[in-house]
Amino acid sequence: MGNDLNQAQARINALLDDNSFVELQSLVVARNTDFNLDAKKEPSDGVIIGHGLVDGTLVFVFSQNAEVLGGTIGEMHAKKILSLYDMALKVGAPVIGFIDCGGVRLQESFDALESLGAVIERAADVKGVIPQLICVAGQCGGGLSVLPAIADFTFMVDGASLFVNSPDTITGNDKDTSSAKFQFEEAGTVDMYGSLEEVVASMRQVISMIPNDIVEATDDLNRASEGLDSKVSDAAAIATEIADNREFIELKAGYAKEMVTGLIKLDGVTIGVVGNREVDGEAYLSAIGCEKAADFVELCDMYEIPVLSITNVAAFKSCTCQEKRLPRTLAQMSQRFVDASIPKINLITKQAYGSAYVLMNSKSLGADLVYAFENASVGAMEASKAARILSDNGTDAAAIEKDYAQLQDSALTAAAHGHIDRIVSTADARKYIIAGFEMFF
Repeated sequence: MGNDLNQAQARINALLDDNSFVELQSLVVARNTDFNLDAKKEPSDGVIIGHGLVDGTLVFVFSQNAEVLGGTIGEMHAKKILSLYDMALKVGAPVIGFIDCGGVRLQESFDALESLGAVIERAADVKGVIPQLICVAGQCGGGLSVLPAIADFTFMVDGASLFVNSPDTITGNDKDTSSAKFQFEEAGTVDMYGSLEEVVASMRQVISMIPNDIVEATDDLNRASEGLDSKVSDAAAIATEIADNREFIELKAGYAKEMVTGLIKLDGVTIGVVGNREVDGEAYLSAIGCEKAADFVELCDMYEIPVLSITNVAAFKSCTCQEKRLPRTLAQMSQRFVDASIPKINLITKQAYGSAYVLMNSKSLGADLVYAFENASVGAMEASKAARILSDNGTDAAAIEKDYAQLQDSALTAAAHGHIDRIVSTADARKYIIAGFEMFF
């Protein structure tokens, strides 16, 4: 069947535990005979399907084979993928797909189009019921590009292409908009990319976090968090330090870097992390950052994964393009936090100012618990800015700034008013966050 079949099988073998793959429906062939298609019949109809194990976890896998009929989607090709989804849904196991596809099969015309639609419908229908991981390993264009976007976790191999319109058809385009780098950094479609080996390692990491089974922790529950005082500007650094075995899987790390999203385990329980990262010394909310956070909180809520928000925010990003989009994306993020029925804890690390703080999972937005580090600043705005507004003529600004910092710009004051549940030391952060989540189990 050609070397690429071996490549399609090799992708499966690279992902799964040794000797665990069981192929299904290997003898399926295309039914259509138009345009001499019968002369090209080959078993598998361009896609390998089956089940296997990842670190002992049952998963269902399909891998498209570009050597057989270009890996194009036709009626039987799609039926194999649909049957895989049916089996996975029946047992509640993840579906993993390797995309390497030349598009819809032209010889099957409308039947092929309907087959593509059926696969997309099934993926959309089971979203939030069984986890879906899609890896773009070759070509993925046109309407098929919806499939990796629907997936809960999306991966891409260097050299693969993901696009709606081919880059050479876009007027004035001076970059490869189909590349893994573009999709990771600028489009925000891809969670992780790299070589096949790197991508498969990342996929196995994610699968270890889902389904959300509670496992016996191998890290000390009461381990002191080290060096958090120097990490308060980056939620990823804090998440890494407090996580079991200091393992943090950051998702979409190249996109909207001012917003951090990812997965950790705390005392064996999978926790979703969403938080702020300072960019060039500024702590702000942006439109794409809010959109990224909203999608992630929705994902956690669908799979009943508790959320830890790590807050360090002082303002909204300011420019014309932000004014066009921020109201909608802020509303989107706020709605996800409010609607989420999962346990939600907020940790204020450095600063929490104004309505930007309110929208980052504050108590008023529905956080079950709010913690803050001892030196965190919490208030309507920074004391220096407040002083300029409150002073009559500027002569008393210094005195007002000092008083405002003590009275209104303080985590202690916020705690006294009931907006913060506990002031915690950086060393005790892991212990108290675990204790907070354990109340809900």
